[in-house]
Amino acid sequence: MIRTQVQLRAEQLRALKRLAAERNVSVSALVRQGVDVVVGAKYTEGRIRRALGAVGKFSNKGLTDTSTRHDEYLDDAYSS
Repeated sequence: MIRTQVQLRAEQLRALKRLAAERNVSVSALVRQGVDVVVGAKYTEGRIRRALGAVGKFSNKGLTDTSTRHDEYLDDAYSS
């Protein structure tokens, strides 16, 4: 692990210490968990943004049953 220094407001540290005691973990462990949540949320935002950007960009060639027969259509597309 890499040691780092973080400045917190007094109420933030009190809340972290209280939560750490309740969960029987260190304040450092809670901070690492919080960083994981923030980084994971940013990663998820990017994935959602990319997925939404793809909406409507592909033609279904007039097919109306792609939601139920998508596996067949994908198999056809990849075997061609």
